[in-house]
Amino acid sequence: MTYTIGMFHYQVGRTDGVSLEMDKWRRVLEGMGHTVHYCAGDLGSAEGVLIPEMYHHTAAAERLYANTFVALRDDRSEAEYRQALYDLTDVIAEKFRRWVQEKDIDFLIPQNVWSVAVNPAVAIAVTRVMRDLKLPALAHNHDFYWERVGGIRLTCSTAVELADKYIPPHDESVRHVVINSLAQRELAERKGVHARVVPNVFDFAAPPWQPDAYNADFRQRIGLRHQDVMILQATRVVARKGIELAVDLVQALDSPHHRAQLRRAGLYDGRAFDEDSRIVLVLAGYVRDDVSGAYVQRLKQKIKQAGIDVLFIGDLIDHERRQVGDEKVYSLWDAYVYADFVTYPSWWEGWGNQLLEAVRAQLPIALFEYPVYVADIKDAGFRVVSFGDQIQGEDSQGLIQVSADIITAAAEQVVELLVDARLRQEIVEHNFRIADSYYSLPALREHLRALFA
Repeated sequence: MTYTIGMFHYQVGRTDGVSLEMDKWRRVLEGMGHTVHYCAGDLGSAEGVLIPEMYHHTAAAERLYANTFVALRDDRSEAEYRQALYDLTDVIAEKFRRWVQEKDIDFLIPQNVWSVAVNPAVAIAVTRVMRDLKLPALAHNHDFYWERVGGIRLTCSTAVELADKYIPPHDESVRHVVINSLAQRELAERKGVHARVVPNVFDFAAPPWQPDAYNADFRQRIGLRHQDVMILQATRVVARKGIELAVDLVQALDSPHHRAQLRRAGLYDGRAFDEDSRIVLVLAGYVRDDVSGAYVQRLKQKIKQAGIDVLFIGDLIDHERRQVGDEKVYSLWDAYVYADFVTYPSWWEGWGNQLLEAVRAQLPIALFEYPVYVADIKDAGFRVVSFGDQIQGEDSQGLIQVSADIITAAAEQVVELLVDARLRQEIVEHNFRIADSYYSLPALREHLRALFA
């Protein structure tokens, strides 16, 4: 049996993990014979139906999130908060119902809206339409509200009711998927909801990302010379990504000792590393999810103190290549083409798209062994440069730290992989084989076939 599927999120067509994973699911589901339609509050570069009120960065959504999980603010009483919540719910539900009916959708795949709830009204609106139209649903839950950095608290009885009834709903017609075993266990303990674990995946059978006419000027455009070393941080710029550890690593790499090693040996691909060569940390992700801007400012202060070269290029990177007036915007994959090494120092991830992206690009990677990596991924056998699995503490700016010995050891390993072509190739090919076996589109197809059986 095939379905006309409605798949939706707060945003699509972006470089965040949910948007990227949605595209993979869509591709596999359409290959199975289903029809998939997108809907979101922001479409990015994707095609679909726009419901602006679903977006999580509107003033109304951010206020509702704060009033639900932080504190009743703006001098609002619980009654006023409840009215605002259900007023927005009514607007979203009407537009969402219209989309479902116009597209003849007979199966829903909500992405994160019943779990992370950064726009709480969406969770209620979607549940209402699902129940009214008696539609089955498969909830793809990437993150949960109780995992938010800094913690949350349900502010009042309306917030408790919201969480109990809608995040997630307990309907028999809904099946749940999570992306790691920690979330699976927590969801069962907190909500009594059973979920199947479906890990993130990638297309390892497609042609490799390569230089071409479009991206040929990428290094020049962002200000890198041919002899510069590009250390790529491809994630969004938010606190839980631990980018300060990448700053520590690049600072260690840029020491006279390591620069001398690189000059003597030359780089793995035959490039010379000379006196003028730079080791540059390139941040390709966007910063808009750091709503207060506090993390970015603290990070920039650390960068200044470290005295290293860092480029913020999020404005030049998008989900897909596109032209904005006379300006060229590159895809995230173009950044991987010209990278020499990938850093992934996140201390919390639901799964870890950037790990698979680095493996797909056949690049070596340095990562912090975040809890889900330790629980679900490490035993697969990836060979990585490790920042360890323990945060030692925070610096005076509130940025995380690991021991200096770990940074020193990581820098030594990175230098080796920047100069030793044979070892580098052995490691990236090893990692590619593992990922292709366990985290490929055919593996996702088997998961979905079982869920739709």
